[in-house]
Amino acid sequence: MAASPKHPLAAGQNLPGKPGPKPSGTKASKVITLTGIGVVSLFLIGYCAAQDDYEEVGADCVDLDSRLADGSYAVVDDDHCDSPGYRGSHGAYGWYYGGARSGARIMRGTTVRPSDVQITTRKGTVIQRGGFGGRGGWGSGS
Repeated sequence: MAASPKHPLAAGQNLPGKPGPKPSGTKASKVITLTGIGVVSLFLIGYCAAQDDYEEVGADCVDLDSRLADGSYAVVDDDHCDSPGYRGSHGAYGWYYGGARSGARIMRGTTVRPSDVQITTRKGTVIQRGGFGGRGGWGSGS
């Protein structure tokens, strides 16, 4: 009597209680893919943080007690604003951001410090660096 053809399951593959063959490399390739995505993401974030493509705003040191009816302030030497809270003989001094200067006066700006921008004095001193992970600070250091 001729042997009957064996069913594919009868060859010992996928029998109940016996595990089937493991697909090779699927778990390892997922780990490698996820690790690669993580590394690329870190490089991208680092690159974006290192860029100096943020907006630059000028700052002038002004005598805050010298405001005229037109909204302009008298511009004074930057040394008066290097120390926060400094009060001279004329009163308080502070930074005025983004204004239009006309002679010894400045107007059309703000005394509110903007964020996420690089603030630079007319002398070229950086007061604040903006952007992702930016640093804030006062002083004459650059």
